[in-house]
Amino acid sequence: MTQTSLDELGPVDYVIVEFPAEASNFTGEMATELVALVKAGIIRVIDLLVLTKDADGSVDAMELSDLDDLGELRTLEAQLAELLAEDDVEHLAAAMDSGSTAGVIIYENIWAAPFASAARRAGGQLIADGRIPIQAIIAAIEADAALETAGA
Repeated sequence: MTQTSLDELGPVDYVIVEFPAEASNFTGEMATELVALVKAGIIRVIDLLVLTKDADGSVDAMELSDLDDLGELRTLEAQLAELLAEDDVEHLAAAMDSGSTAGVIIYENIWAAPFASAARRAGGQLIADGRIPIQAIIAAIEADAALETAGA
C-alpha cells in the first residue's frame, strides 16, 4: 500500500468466507485462486485475517503471521497493511455462526483503479456500490424458469 498513492487506489472490498470449525482449509484451492488473482494483477490483498468464533460468541482474530501453515498465502504476508481495528473485527464477526472459522479478505480491485482515478480527477465521487450475491442470481433464474414452465 505504501507504493500506491491514495489518488491511484482502486475500489476496496471485503469478503468473509465462513467454515464450520472442523472444516476450515485456508491453504487449499481457495488459497491457490487468491494468489493467482494477485499474481495476475486483478486484486491487491490489503489485509487478511482468520477469525474464530467460540460457542459462547467470543472472537479470536489471527493475522497471517500468527498462523503456522500458510502454504501459498505466505507470498501475500509481506504486502499486508493490517488495516482492520478491533471494532472492525467485532463487526465482521457478528455475521459468523458460533463455533465457526472465517477468512476475512480486504482487497483493492486493481483492475478498476484507472477508472476510479479518472473519475476522481473529473470531479466524480462514488456515492453507492453493492454486490448481488450469487444465490440471489440463481434464485432469480430458477424463478424465471419456473414461470416459463408454468406458462407453457
